[in-house]
Amino acid sequence: MRLVDCRSPNHDARPSGATIDMLVLHYTGMKTADEALARLCDPQAKVSAHYTVGTDGRVYVHVAEERRAWHAGVSFWAGEANVNGRSIGIELVNPGHEFGYVPFTEAQIAALIELCGGILSRHRIPSERVLGHSDVAPGRKLDPGELFPWARLAKSGIGVWPRTSDHRLAEKPEIALVRYGYGLPPHTDVSLEAVITAFQRHFRPTEVNGRWDEECDRALAALLTKT
Repeated sequence: MRLVDCRSPNHDARPSGATIDMLVLHYTGMKTADEALARLCDPQAKVSAHYTVGTDGRVYVHVAEERRAWHAGVSFWAGEANVNGRSIGIELVNPGHEFGYVPFTEAQIAALIELCGGILSRHRIPSERVLGHSDVAPGRKLDPGELFPWARLAKSGIGVWPRTSDHRLAEKPEIALVRYGYGLPPHTDVSLEAVITAFQRHFRPTEVNGRWDEECDRALAALLTKT
């Protein structure tokens, strides 16, 4: 893993007593890597991440892990609205849905796995709290998107992936989604369709349509059984 110092001024202290127990993955969603790196380091932009992983596998270091980077924005997970205060944020260079979404490169994912492995060795982050930006900000964000290889990361011990299961939910999907961690009213103003879409992007990326079906039901039941 090749580390490149690329410090951002956009950070502040974490809330007193905050535990780092989330890892949030993003894509940059800009036309070029240079544009993305410039924005993450621009004090006027007021955004940052702890790291950015380039398509060639280089890892740009922006913010020290003990500091709060400004990557998640308005977000929510498992009762926590200050996701930035408890998380480490990693950007992956990719133009995203707006500028021509493409698969992530082999060098990029290999570097990400190594980077995440180090982070997880330093912080007690539960596997189910390795999340996408779209998980913590459904309806507002799409990243890292349906091309992101969540299953591969899970095989490397980073995050979770639903196993094949005959389990079915014993409750309505909206109740189960909240139990897993997603935000729905009254905690957020996000629609059920947006949350289902976010769930599909992460855990059933072959068909992202915002409609709950048996495959989604089995996937969430398997995830809840594991947690």
